[in-house]
Amino acid sequence: MEQTKLVALTFDDGPSNITEQVLDILEKESIVGTFFLIGQNITPERKATMERELALGCEIANHSFTHGDMSKMTAEVIRDEIDKTSDLIRDTVGVETRFFRPPYIALSDTMYANINMPFICGHDSRDWDASTSAQDRVDRVLAAVKDGSLVLMHDMKDNVKTLEALPKIIAGLREKGFSFVTASQIFDQKGIDPNVPHKIWSNVFD
Repeated sequence: MEQTKLVALTFDDGPSNITEQVLDILEKESIVGTFFLIGQNITPERKATMERELALGCEIANHSFTHGDMSKMTAEVIRDEIDKTSDLIRDTVGVETRFFRPPYIALSDTMYANINMPFICGHDSRDWDASTSAQDRVDRVLAAVKDGSLVLMHDMKDNVKTLEALPKIIAGLREKGFSFVTASQIFDQKGIDPNVPHKIWSNVFD
């Protein structure tokens, strides 16, 4: 029997003022995503949003505490960025983070040596660039995604073009026969161990 084609939609830089709207879309479409949170954005006011992410079956992951360029940081600062964020997520909603996405996809040997989580990149929708139109975001994702792909998007503050693009991305991927899973599920269901030294993932088969 042919295996189901899987894709993982992932969102960086929340929780923010648009995260609930992203969740509205995911809930309406009955699909899940993975949210890479910035630690300093986790506030008591955002706890309900994080709880909703988990209630909908979504995954929460680590995107550092300050969103600085970690490739220029010392080992001690790197560990602090990661530990503060993971601890805050655990203290807020009681889950352990399994994956890490480096801010700006900036990498260093020191980061790999001091962050004990698989690194995720993903196919870049360029939705962090305000000049990228909603349709360009759709087109970039639909052109790049293959079975086993992770998609890099942002639920960052005021990123309304991604709210416009997301339903079209979902519809386009559905037409291509994809099912939507979390980052953990895409590795688990494809039988791939993500714990590979000095590796950053955009597709579980690459």
